[in-house]
Amino acid sequence: QVQLVESGGGLVQAGGSLRLSCAASGRTFSNYVMGWLRQGPGKEREFVAAITKGGARHNYADSVNGRFTISRDNAKNMVYLQMNSLKPEDTAVYYCAARSFMVVTTTWDYWGQGTQVTVSS
Repeated sequence: QVQLVESGGGLVQAGGSLRLSCAASGRTFSNYVMGWLRQGPGKEREFVAAITKGGARHNYADSVNGRFTISRDNAKNMVYLQMNSLKPEDTAVYYCAARSFMVVTTTWDYWGQGTQVTVSS
């Protein structure tokens, strides 16, 4: 089992920035691909970004590519999502997730409880 706890969400104006953090505990953190997904109001859950176990490769949804950056610190069991140039359409609950292999998917093995991000226009 992997336990994931997100933090860092909040209310921000369009054009602003937020940094989400996810603390992992349980099994060996570096054995997992880590990702961020989100679910906006009235929308289905969607993939946002993922990072490989060692941190060398990233994948991003087209909608956030160039604005969001995923990173991880295996020594601290942490994964981050730096979000810049935020838009109202980025408003969503953001979830940290873990899985064994890098796949752009909404099917992940472990999930956090989510953190709300609201972007005002």
